[in-house]
Parts: sequence; structure tokens; C-alpha cells
Amino acid sequence: MFLLQAEVAANSPDVVAGVVKVGNDAANYVAQINWAVPTWDLFIVLFFIVTVFLYGLSLGRDRIVVILVSIYMALAVVSNAPFIDQLRFSTAGGQIAAFRIGAFVGIFVLLFFLLSRSVLLKTFSNLAAGKWWQVLAFSIFHVGLLVSITLSLLPVDAVNHLAPLTRSLFVSDGGKFVWIVAPILAMVMIKGD
Repeated sequence: MFLLQAEVAANSPDVVAGVVKVGNDAANYVAQINWAVPTWDLFIVLFFIVTVFLYGLSLGRDRIVVILVSIYMALAVVSNAPFIDQLRFSTAGGQIAAFRIGAFVGIFVLLFFLLSRSVLLKTFSNLAAGKWWQVLAFSIFHVGLLVSITLSLLPVDAVNHLAPLTRSLFVSDGGKFVWIVAPILAMVMIKGD
């Protein structure tokens, strides 16, 4: 019964119109790219695609989950570090953004190396390596989360130079919420074999 309802819902005109609209938006986005003068948006899209397929698929599911945990921990530390707010009043906006991004990346890398040698990775390594679609899903979520956090740490005037599609996918309140919640839901829903 549920599968029948899902099939009927998937074939409804609203879903088809939504898929067609997303396809048209993507086609318009690709058509507007000036390959002679690449922009930061193009770099972000290419980084996202290349990282998902090469980096994510080569790591495997257990390491990607450790990376996700490291990203969440680094975000919590950088978001709540009191010295960053004190620096905000004494430095210019671009310098504080560079410091926040550098602190986030540094804490993330440090936590990844510490957690990869801890019991956490041993716990995940007891699980199966994961099917290709699970690794791909976790890879998409971890790269999207990383891009969203990095872009949200930039100053507002730098973010305003990005294309509207990039801003809505990664920097808008809804986009940030989806990138933060989606990996958690994936970790809960995708079980080991």
C-alpha cells in the first residue's frame, strides 16, 4: 500500500513539475557559466563534484562518518570560542573571517586525526565497508556540510558576490539547516550490514 502511494505521489504533476524546474534551473546555471573567466561559484561547484566522487569514494563509509563527527565538533568549538568574538572588535572583517575559517579547518584536521586513532573508528570499522550508494550519500553530505560551514564563516559582503543558487543552496538559513541535519539523518537511517 505504501509503495503504491509513493509511486502515485512520484508520478503526480507537482513532483514532475518540480523535477523539471530543478533541471531547467541547472541547465540555465550551466549555460550562464563563462568558462573563459571562472568565478568562485564555478570553483565551489567543481570542488563539490570532484571531492564527492574522488575523495569521498576513496575513503569509505567509516572514515567519512569520522570526518562528519569531526566537522560537527569543530563547528561547535569555533561557534562557541569566546576569543573569536573578542577578536571581532579588534580586527577587520576579512581578517576575522580568515581566522575563523583557519581555526575551523585546523580544529577539524586535528580532531579527525585524533578520532581516527581512537575507539570511534574502531567502532565504525566493525561495520561493513558500506554499499556504493551509502558511501556516495555520506560523501555528498560531508562535502556539502563542509562547503556550507566554510561559506557561512565568510563575511556577508563576500557571500553577496556568489550566485543566488549557490547562496540558497549553501548559505541561506534553510540551506545551512539542511546540510547540518541531513548527515545526522543519514547516520541514523543508514545502518551497517
